[in-house]
Amino acid sequence: MEIKTESVNKKSAQEFEKLLNEDFKKRDLKEGKIIKAVVSEISKKHVFVDLKAKAEGIIPIEQFKTSKELENLKVGSSIDVYLERIESHKGEIIVSREKAIRMNSWKRMEKAFKNEEEVEGFIVNRCKGGFVVSVDSCLCFLPGSQVDTKPLKNFDHLMNVKQKFLCVRLDPIRGNIVVSRKAILAKTRDAELKKILEKIKEGDIVEGQVKALLDWGAFVDLNGVDSLLHVTDLSYSRVKKPSELLSIGQTIKVKVIKIDEATKRISVGIKQLSSDPYDNLEKKYKLNQIYKGVVTKCVDYGCFVKLEEGLEGLVHQSMLHWTKKNIQPNKILSPSQEISVKVIELDKEKRRISLSYKDTLENPWKTLMEKTPVGTVINGEIKNITEFALFVSIGSADLTGMIHYKDISWQETDEVLKKFKKGDKIKAKVVEIDNNKEKIRLSIRELEKDPFAYFNAKKNGDVITTTVREVLKNGIKVSISNEENLLFTIKKSQLAAAPENCRPEIFNPGNKVDCMIIDLNKEKRQVNLSIKELEKHNEKIAIKKYGKDGTSSGQVLGDILGKVFKSKKKDKKEK
Repeated sequence: MEIKTESVNKKSAQEFEKLLNEDFKKRDLKEGKIIKAVVSEISKKHVFVDLKAKAEGIIPIEQFKTSKELENLKVGSSIDVYLERIESHKGEIIVSREKAIRMNSWKRMEKAFKNEEEVEGFIVNRCKGGFVVSVDSCLCFLPGSQVDTKPLKNFDHLMNVKQKFLCVRLDPIRGNIVVSRKAILAKTRDAELKKILEKIKEGDIVEGQVKALLDWGAFVDLNGVDSLLHVTDLSYSRVKKPSELLSIGQTIKVKVIKIDEATKRISVGIKQLSSDPYDNLEKKYKLNQIYKGVVTKCVDYGCFVKLEEGLEGLVHQSMLHWTKKNIQPNKILSPSQEISVKVIELDKEKRRISLSYKDTLENPWKTLMEKTPVGTVINGEIKNITEFALFVSIGSADLTGMIHYKDISWQETDEVLKKFKKGDKIKAKVVEIDNNKEKIRLSIRELEKDPFAYFNAKKNGDVITTTVREVLKNGIKVSISNEENLLFTIKKSQLAAAPENCRPEIFNPGNKVDCMIIDLNKEKRQVNLSIKELEKHNEKIAIKKYGKDGTSSGQVLGDILGKVFKSKKKDKKEK
């Protein structure tokens, strides 16, 4: 009996499925299509719909909550549903309201894309590269570049606000939709711009509202059309950022300075509402005259000073101070400081004014020449030492004089610099002041008598007496008379006329030695001395004085010199 019952049930199910399929075919109902249905029952978990078939469709109630459709849903309401699957063995039909809504929305988006129609939606979230936009149950992508016709820093005012978009790309295979808000704004702007352009022209003064502030300028709304106000057109004075003068929402007067028909761009300015201060530049300001001004900005290369509204000049770093050449400008002047400046250049065409601050201060170089002229002995402190010179402070005016190593001692040598160190107090004589080049030359050696002055009245061939100071391997070092600081070296080859007598060891420190000047260069302060040449000279004189007709007498030099020495000894005895 049980076998028979099971067989009967199976047969009944097959017959029911056959009848149901036949009925669906009559009604043209197929899986994967949207069909009309009537709500027959609403429970806590499901909505039952009548498909006018042998069974009802069942839809989870959550599908109605997402679209807020449940609030107005009631028995008898006609709705579209998507036929997903027929499960005839249970007598149930699976349908979806969500898919029906999405499919209908997609069809409307396809139509809008094809006809280039506007659609309404909400920006619901941010994503990589842009935003997510909900349009009629379709989630679309809004690229960041398509949000507005101008760059925006803040998007909060656009979130969850109903607004219009244009579908610019639709991919049915991937199910992607790309929309643009910028395209809608551009169309609106073009229309509004056309109306505006019919009313205004270049040179007109109009009112507008500041819409956005950027680092390089501001957007001003002219009755629905954006115009550009560049930062350079805000004021004749230097303006770093528009936010220094403007605020969002502020109503301002501007002058239309350019209308570009090709790009539909309007440029406006505020400074053009007043006269250009550079127009009367040369009438108001004269070269080499001193005027009052206010420091507006300090940079690495100088300071900007405002003479009046719209007129600024540059005090270059070199014109800030007489002596502090490499100091940072902000160490001398500061913004908002009122100062006096001297006009040193006016260039109306280049809109450039060059100023000098140091020319309004006491010139320490001029004071130096008056109070410390050439020849004055000064007390100073060594501030720096280089490979070739000492740099010494002079007075309290931050002036520095240079002492070249050749000006330290009459005996020129590089080693003399090693005797000094920073901070040493020294005396020096002012020997040169160059006001134009702002240079002072000092000398330590000028404090003493020049030992080389001994040679001022000397010439080549003169005989002088020297004192041996040091015996060397290749000669002897001698000083001139009492001038111990004036040392010269007599070479070994110049120690005697006879080569066998050219021996440095026969001399001792302290010996008095006569020698002849054989090469005197007063400009280079160079002297060459020779004992050899003196002996030769004396020989010639002896021969001339005591010889008989020179060398033809038959006498030799030794005989002549012997007679001379005997004669000198005889004279000494008689005395």
